[in-house]
Amino acid sequence: MASLDVDAVQVFVTIAEQQSFTRAAEALGTTQAAISVKLKRLEDRLGEKLIERTPRRVRLSARGAAFLCPARDFIAAHDRAVAGLAVEPRRLAIGFLDYAAGTELPALLARLHAHDPSLVIEARIDSSRHLLDAYDRGDLDAVIVRREDDRRDGEVLGVARYGWFAMPDFIWRPDEPLRFAACAATCSERIMATRALDAAGIAWTEAFLGGGTAAVVAAVSAGLAVAPLAHRVVPFGAIEVSGRLKLPPLPSAEILLHTRVTDPHSRAALRTLVSAFREHRVRAG
Repeated sequence: MASLDVDAVQVFVTIAEQQSFTRAAEALGTTQAAISVKLKRLEDRLGEKLIERTPRRVRLSARGAAFLCPARDFIAAHDRAVAGLAVEPRRLAIGFLDYAAGTELPALLARLHAHDPSLVIEARIDSSRHLLDAYDRGDLDAVIVRREDDRRDGEVLGVARYGWFAMPDFIWRPDEPLRFAACAATCSERIMATRALDAAGIAWTEAFLGGGTAAVVAAVSAGLAVAPLAHRVVPFGAIEVSGRLKLPPLPSAEILLHTRVTDPHSRAALRTLVSAFREHRVRAG
């Protein structure tokens, strides 16, 4: 029976998750040449081709796909064993824009824990501005946020599409201001939406102010108002009402990762989180 090298298996898992030799090398703090050698040794040891690589893409072979879950279990078991000897656990403080991960946040955290069971995860959910302020103070190691007007740094993870949503029986009479639900006054989505309404000459009034996206979603579900929402967090039963109510289109926004993580283990954990985030966004459309 073939014995497995932990580093080689970790290389395989990282390549599979990143779908890129370049990103895998970056996550592991090494070179593409080094991970290629380790992958080749693992494939020779198993007698199986695990990764299929072309100039345009990197993907798992059939045998590689079958080996991925056992490989993750193998790495997790190794990390648990090592963690038992660790004197002080590592900590990773991450901030999430409340709608950026959507309902997949538990799955993302589970993937992160499976990658490194010894890692102590500190998660904060808040608005982009508050998270960026905490990140700039050094309170957070990484944040996944909406791009703000005054920031040009960060790695693009995806794009959030917005629309005006309300329940089907929501009524707006032309002689009345639009009943509008949003987060606090400093919320980026509120500022974006009110600017669009003002530019279109549409009168509006705040019917509901919430402390986060979940509160605004609840107000929409209750039929209190119309709200600008990312498509990923639209409540069950709500519909896009831009056309029916002749509301102005809302611009999309980039979702970015900001990080100051430098040690290889934490970087690898963060890249695993990013990979899972992108996978879920693709499946969610």
